[in-house]
Amino acid sequence: MSAAHSAIGDEASTEEVMLEMGGRAKAAARRLALATPAQKNAALTAMAQAIRARTALICEANAEDVAAARQEGMSASFVDRLALDPARVAAIAAGVELVRDLADPVGAVTEAWDRPNGLRIERVRVPLGVIGVIYESRPNVTVDAAALCIKSGNAAILRGGSDSFRSSRALHQAIALGLDQAGLPTAAIGLVPTRDRAAVGCMLQGLGGNLDVIIPRGGRSLVARVHAEARVPVFAHLDGNCHVYVHGAAPLAMAKEIVLNAKMRRTSVCGAAETLLVDEACAGTHLRPLVAALLDAGCEVRGDSLTRIVDPRVRPASEEDWSTEFGEAIIAVKVVGGLGEAIAHVERYGSHHTDAIVTTDQAAADRFLAEVDSAIVLHNASTQFADGGEFGFGAEIGIATGRMHARGPVGVEQLTTFKYRVRGTGQTRP
Repeated sequence: MSAAHSAIGDEASTEEVMLEMGGRAKAAARRLALATPAQKNAALTAMAQAIRARTALICEANAEDVAAARQEGMSASFVDRLALDPARVAAIAAGVELVRDLADPVGAVTEAWDRPNGLRIERVRVPLGVIGVIYESRPNVTVDAAALCIKSGNAAILRGGSDSFRSSRALHQAIALGLDQAGLPTAAIGLVPTRDRAAVGCMLQGLGGNLDVIIPRGGRSLVARVHAEARVPVFAHLDGNCHVYVHGAAPLAMAKEIVLNAKMRRTSVCGAAETLLVDEACAGTHLRPLVAALLDAGCEVRGDSLTRIVDPRVRPASEEDWSTEFGEAIIAVKVVGGLGEAIAHVERYGSHHTDAIVTTDQAAADRFLAEVDSAIVLHNASTQFADGGEFGFGAEIGIATGRMHARGPVGVEQLTTFKYRVRGTGQTRP
């Protein structure tokens, strides 16, 4: 790739580089699909070791990205998503080892049966092929995506955000070292070597038929563009507009703990709560302390008329606020007239990502879990559990909110499809 790589500077040369990357990834995907579990695990072990050994270099590269982001006036939540330190780098390496230790999905027989004519039919998991991942400021996605793709036998082409360009490049060097040490092709995990936006367009066109699926992970504008322009299948969600509904039978102490964690643990993650719904049946006892706890924790509260009465610090909520993923310490709060109204609100304004109910009423919880049409629904737990690692997947490439193929955290199993293996003894069809 070196000649094309060095020539980047206009759209034509970017297209040449991207098409070459696609061809190399397709060839590598076949080798990776046939790699043994031991080979893939060896690559992941070496990758984690290389990340740890290169912690100082990775943090140095990231410091340059963070400094540039601050100079450009990026928000605190944006910088938090971007920033790495030795502890976060160590967690990234540990995440690779969690993925390594998962059961290998490739070759697993998910179902088998015998036909009356003696044919034996098996449904077997196989890799998707070449996966394009387009993401924004989170440099850890570079490693999460690479680890999941290696484990599931897929090649990947990663296009990180311009803001995390240096960080992603430093992490990718460790990934390449891991693949090389295990005797697997380094082209199996390619990182787009340019900030040129034309590279995204090339990926959306499918790289000459070499890209099998696109996974965007970022803001609404990125995901909307991918949905509109992609010529290959897409796993994606548009927003993480998540709700916590405090039902009339919710214990106040539990509700307070869940709401604070769901909103404030990390405000920038897609599983952060953006709207709090409080049942009118418990509003007299629960609304004021819940709102005060949020405000005292440094969260801006935008409320309806009833919420504004309980605390003068509450700002008026606009119609737009109910459908907004704030991504920072802001939450919209509304009093609802019961379970049915709460479900209707989530259906109207939510993004089908993650929604939770807090209650000791099992019938109410069962109805909420059944009727709320989101990828993840929770009872008496924080929405911040919307994470592949918390599901036991080791990591995730993203949370898919569509209904085709994958929904919820996209881990190694979701990065496979299947084929049918049919064994006979000479049968012919009459």
